[in-house]
Amino acid sequence: MDAKDAKDTKEREEPLRVGAAVRKRRRNLGLTLAAVSARSGLSVPFLSQIENERARPSMRSLQRVADALDTTAQRLLAASDAGRTVDLVRAGDDARSSGPDDGIRALVRGRHQLNALEFTGEQETGREFEHRNDELLYVADGSVEVEAEGRAYRLGPGDSLFLSGGVRHRWRATTPDTRILVVAVSEHIATTSDPHG
Repeated sequence: MDAKDAKDTKEREEPLRVGAAVRKRRRNLGLTLAAVSARSGLSVPFLSQIENERARPSMRSLQRVADALDTTAQRLLAASDAGRTVDLVRAGDDARSSGPDDGIRALVRGRHQLNALEFTGEQETGREFEHRNDELLYVADGSVEVEAEGRAYRLGPGDSLFLSGGVRHRWRATTPDTRILVVAVSEHIATTSDPHG
């Protein structure tokens, strides 16, 4: 195995390192693992394994933990690794969640100015979102229905929808072959509007 192959293997095997961020947030809120378990519906042993980097949560499980900790999955991911400036995520990387939570893959890891997720298959979060900063939804394949600011939009392959910060919205993929890219300015970035722009 040459150096490039060894590096590629290391990149593929690197887990989501969110344990320290989860533990720090839980302790800052003065919560026990049992309290987070009750709020998230996840078991205490699983939460302990996440905090100790022995379990890799799916994106949906991480969102459940984030909800229990009154934050977002993106903030936990951003807090987990602030030092990266270059990070390659290959198409074949096993960054997808498994089991009933599959179909969500992080395209950007760590604390950066943007977050990017790929959603595949029929996805319906059942949640309404309102982000502090701008967000872009791009439909690579399939079909998506979006409700934003009281209007409904149906997007097909190649369509994109820009949502400025503060826009309340929800979306759902409507076909099994759907692949959506969601790119957003990170919540920790304070953006300002340029009145002359």
